[in-house]
Amino acid sequence: MQTMDSTVQQIKEKIDIVDFIRSYIPLIPAGKNFKAVCPFHKEKTPSFIVSPDRQTWHCFGSCNEGGDVFKFLMKYENLEFYEALKILAEKAGIELRRLSPADQKQFGVLYDLNHLAKEFFKKSLWGSRETLDYVKSRGLTKETVDEFELGLAPHGFDNLTVHLLNLGFDVRDIERAGLIVKTEKGRYIDRFHDRLMFPIYNSFGKVVGFTGRILPQFDTGEMGKYVNSPETPIFNKSKILYGFHKTKQPIKDSRRAVLVEGQMDFLMLYQDGVKNAIATSGTALTADHLTALRRFADDLILAFDNDDAGHKATERSIDLANSLDFSVRTITIGDFKDPAEVVQKHPGKIKEFIHEAAHAMKFYFERYLGLGDKKKDIGELKKDLRMVLQKIKIMSSPVEQAYWVRELANFTGISEPAIVEEMNKLKSVSRFESLNRNAEKALPKSAGTRRDMLVERLITILVSHEDLRPKFKDYAEYVPTAYIGIVEQVLQGREGENEALGILNLQSSLNEVFEVEKIIEEFNNLLLELKLEYFREERESILAALKVLEKKGDEVEMGALLQRFDEISKLMHNVR
Repeated sequence: MQTMDSTVQQIKEKIDIVDFIRSYIPLIPAGKNFKAVCPFHKEKTPSFIVSPDRQTWHCFGSCNEGGDVFKFLMKYENLEFYEALKILAEKAGIELRRLSPADQKQFGVLYDLNHLAKEFFKKSLWGSRETLDYVKSRGLTKETVDEFELGLAPHGFDNLTVHLLNLGFDVRDIERAGLIVKTEKGRYIDRFHDRLMFPIYNSFGKVVGFTGRILPQFDTGEMGKYVNSPETPIFNKSKILYGFHKTKQPIKDSRRAVLVEGQMDFLMLYQDGVKNAIATSGTALTADHLTALRRFADDLILAFDNDDAGHKATERSIDLANSLDFSVRTITIGDFKDPAEVVQKHPGKIKEFIHEAAHAMKFYFERYLGLGDKKKDIGELKKDLRMVLQKIKIMSSPVEQAYWVRELANFTGISEPAIVEEMNKLKSVSRFESLNRNAEKALPKSAGTRRDMLVERLITILVSHEDLRPKFKDYAEYVPTAYIGIVEQVLQGREGENEALGILNLQSSLNEVFEVEKIIEEFNNLLLELKLEYFREERESILAALKVLEKKGDEVEMGALLQRFDEISKLMHNVR
């Protein structure tokens, strides 16, 4: 009987990484190695190196990614480990049935449980006239409900639990699948009840999780409108785009994707003939979402809710997509509250809105500089102009930057040279620096690095959420030197001694009206990103040192650094 580790090693020995990667991208000989244009970020000069001797790959360009054949497949196809394992095992001619029962159970049973839960919810839906009437009132047809296998988590607290236990499954596996939770009294209850259920599929069309929307008759306002499956070994919501398994080919054919905020918006657009739509699954848009999408699409059209939260989500998504070299557009839906309402009230109208989508920079021009009847004073105009210039500056294409600088000059009547000079003076704006001019001296000057930004956001959360401070202590070693003092003040409850932290606390209480669950999720993600960024910076230092040693021909020192480089890569893999 084989263990998982031995199977993974055997697969690596049987699959030549050069041949495997060559089946995805063209490789060019480079001495004893091979090189290519990196498939994970846009570049002109090849910096993606494959080493036959080490059976590894690494990008020495801006994305700085690397790993083995498993890591390449997982990243390129946006897969979880077990999915990659099955594909590579088949390619290597290794039967996974020979795995130990414990290893097989670790992953395979989770797919089985999610599939059976989906079937249970489907059957429950067709037995509930009230829920079917609600679905119909939202504009969904029977064909759409069938195609995307919507269901019902019925009233009660252990319907699914009892059903799966009766089928012979271990309660601990059902809990690992995210379908049930254990109460403080030790009782197991269903995670979902009284909810319309949307199965979430991976890129191969397998159910890996769910989103449940509370039904109107049970919505007291005291619980979240949406509940999502937790992270599991087969479900990572920061990677999965809802509907992508259905719309991947239309997106690839058109090189364009329409992104909406939730499942209902997606289903209504899909039903109305927009077959290149996608949605996030219970989380904000992430770089992982866009990295997976970038290989299929060049253009991204954002169709978010028509409210303040939707506008903020639009802004965050534009910035992220621009940094990954998408051409981004936004749609305007008039007085409709969301894209789903457009489809329900005026079938076919959403296609007109999509066709008329304006470039994202126009969204910023109107949001920050749409003067209307109000004439801004020079101070206010300069502040808003700098906000737009920050957006232009993060664009990855110099051509696009130049184009929008010219458009901005035309829009504002300010000369193009003056705008260029103003933009060149801008640095990455720190959250701290923008809080209050009077607090600037009390705060550390941000170097503008990503780790600085991560720590600043973490501090903002810690100021207003004391219960999260103990967990942060385990990550204190990854804090940049300039922030150690201010972090210590927060962790010791002495934030009142710092003027800037007092302002942070006030701003946080006034402006951050988020659900606690979302704050905790963001906090946990930020901790992991902080740790990863610490390791990335160390790898950058090693890479710089390797280049110097390579010129000197110091192979002994290079060997030691390469060993440390591999150690860091493994640590980063474990964090992920």
